[in-house]
Amino acid sequence: MCIIIGPCLCISPHLCVCVCVCVSVMGLLLFGVLWAVTGPECVPGGTVFGLVVLFLTAVCGGKLVALIQLPRLPALPALLGMLLAGLLLRNVPYVSDAVYIQQKWSSSMRNIALAIILTRAGLGLNPAALRRLKAVCVRMAVGPCMVEACTVAVVSHFLLGFPWIWAFMLGFVLAAVSPAVVVPSMLQLQGEGLGVEKGVPTLLMAAGSFDDVLSITCFTTCLGVAFGMGSTWGNLLKGAVEVVGGMLVGAGLGIFIHFFPSEDQEGLVFRRSYLLLGFGVFAVFGSHAVGLGGAGGLTTLVLSFIAGLSWKSGKVAVAGIVGVAWDIFQPLLFGLIGAEITVTTLEPHTVGLGVATLAVGVVIRVLTTFCMVLFAGFNLKEKIFISLAWMPKATVQAAIGSTALDMSRSVGDAQMEAWALVVLTVAVLSIIITAPTGAIAIGVSGPHLLQRYTPIIDTPTTGNTHTHTLHQHTPRNCVCNFCSFLLAGKPDATADPEEVTCESKL
Repeated sequence: MCIIIGPCLCISPHLCVCVCVCVSVMGLLLFGVLWAVTGPECVPGGTVFGLVVLFLTAVCGGKLVALIQLPRLPALPALLGMLLAGLLLRNVPYVSDAVYIQQKWSSSMRNIALAIILTRAGLGLNPAALRRLKAVCVRMAVGPCMVEACTVAVVSHFLLGFPWIWAFMLGFVLAAVSPAVVVPSMLQLQGEGLGVEKGVPTLLMAAGSFDDVLSITCFTTCLGVAFGMGSTWGNLLKGAVEVVGGMLVGAGLGIFIHFFPSEDQEGLVFRRSYLLLGFGVFAVFGSHAVGLGGAGGLTTLVLSFIAGLSWKSGKVAVAGIVGVAWDIFQPLLFGLIGAEITVTTLEPHTVGLGVATLAVGVVIRVLTTFCMVLFAGFNLKEKIFISLAWMPKATVQAAIGSTALDMSRSVGDAQMEAWALVVLTVAVLSIIITAPTGAIAIGVSGPHLLQRYTPIIDTPTTGNTHTHTLHQHTPRNCVCNFCSFLLAGKPDATADPEEVTCESKL
């Protein structure tokens, strides 16, 4: 008797039990070693214990949500379960005390995960589509961000009673799109061949980083004006330095990785992957260390794009290793974002007004995005999809949502602290509402609104043709998903459609 796992793998119940026992013992052994080294950090209430519990809970939450299959609709994205897992761990009494994660660790893990997903995004960019869409990419990065920020500022000024500078501060907190939600969804659609012929995934992944840099720069400028820190022109100049400097450093590192390591070295794929991920993570942390936090993500994106462009077909193997790293850090990223949400901070009398402000801003953002992609060569369905995909908010809001509150507390101004608490409340609401809604909208509308890339390949021997549809490798559906993952692994590589070949003969 054996358990069939997909079309290519069959395991016996005895082997399944052995795998589970082996993994359990390995996990206990790892816990024992960590406890011996870290001591109290590895017991309930310690950071290491909290990270492990959060990781396992987020993985289980993602698996459970992925099992939900709505009639005639694609599976829900796993990140919804991961967000919910982090939210529950943070807000369930007693559990939140045992699963405690220091803010420094939480921020560091999120930054590492962000560097990994931006590395994947850079490797997945299509250079031909990027050249063709460079103008609309700029419009996508600037237009929706600025229009939504101004809309939220006007609405919050009259609805929430904010001063103008605080109203614009809230607007730029909400105006940033989340690469943590958009990029994985785009990579999945790109792996399935959806929208790649028109360059839809490339457009959204490339414009996302510029959108975030713009919103963070404008938020920092408003923050400086509100608290009297630095000059307005100085903050604007800093934003320009982040954009230009991030691109130049990323280009330089990408050229360096092209030559080092050389192609005749052993372990070429591992060394390329190590340098690519290492430079990306260092860029994110290093940019914060020198006070240019917006440059790190852009450096990582440009670095991985240029490196992949120079490696050509060799980037597929590197993308596979980067994909494994993302599989590990994805549950941590979304679990930690969910854990940033504390329900007790949501004041009831501001929730309704905050939701109304957010709703108006999102609607205007969707309409503006639709206008930005007019006359860009997309059909009506693709324009609708791009507009919906430009809605999710999570990463930037979790990172800067509490900044004004921390600063107002350090100043000791009660009125500023009250305004800052409203900013944090609306930022939290934006994560709760738009992250799952946007992920579902992308996953559900993508297969219906985007065209599937199906190239025609000629066979030189017979002249016959056949089609080859791109698809993304996903874990096999089986009785024991965990065992199948351990036995079969999860291949995951991101390649350009133009580089995919089919060697079968008709």
